[in-house]
Amino acid sequence: MDRTIPRGAAILLDFVYRTDAGCPPPICYDTIFGNRQNRLSKPITRMTLGELIDAQRNWSNKAWVKQNWGYDKASSASGAAQFMRTTLQDMSGELNLSGSQVFDADFQDRLAYHLLKRRGYEDFMAGKISRTEFGRRLAQEWASFPVLAATKGGSRVVSRGQSFYAGDGLNKSLVKPEAVEAVLDRVKAVTSAPVTPTPVEPAKPQPTPEQPTKPQSLFAILAGLLGRIFKKG
Repeated sequence: MDRTIPRGAAILLDFVYRTDAGCPPPICYDTIFGNRQNRLSKPITRMTLGELIDAQRNWSNKAWVKQNWGYDKASSASGAAQFMRTTLQDMSGELNLSGSQVFDADFQDRLAYHLLKRRGYEDFMAGKISRTEFGRRLAQEWASFPVLAATKGGSRVVSRGQSFYAGDGLNKSLVKPEAVEAVLDRVKAVTSAPVTPTPVEPAKPQPTPEQPTKPQSLFAILAGLLGRIFKKG
């Protein structure tokens, strides 16, 4: 996970990756919809953002996918967070991306964190929106996530535990709502936990080095000898 991602967000993103891409890091970073990454000439983690967006145009085209790959379902979902082509295009504009960025793991983490913030991560952490509301927003971003309460979905009213996009013939929830709630509670607890300072041992006093004896001057030596001679006399 990219080191710039806050700990709570990193926990949540790891859960997103394992759920939506269907596999853990680092494999998830190269995954595309339907696990068709073996059809590619090179892994998406070696593509630039621009190259990926161009390729996604074909992957979301049912006729192209049927003709070239022999599949009936098409989607542009790519990478650990299963980024859709339109999502990457939108973020390119928002973040002023040139398209030359390599779509590697760290870059994907930063983009995925931006999606969390888009969906209200900071408001959730600040207590401005509820866990249920944040869960609904996450389900809007990642179709494999369930809504945490009945709500108006993408095409119909959906019940707790269903995908926000249930009924579209393509998406369904892949995880229980209780699992999402547990992760969100953990994320909030980790981030709000007080930081325990590491105890620091007091510095041990260092012995004062002995001062070297300065050599006596020739004058002092002669004066001492003369003093002893006169004392004897």
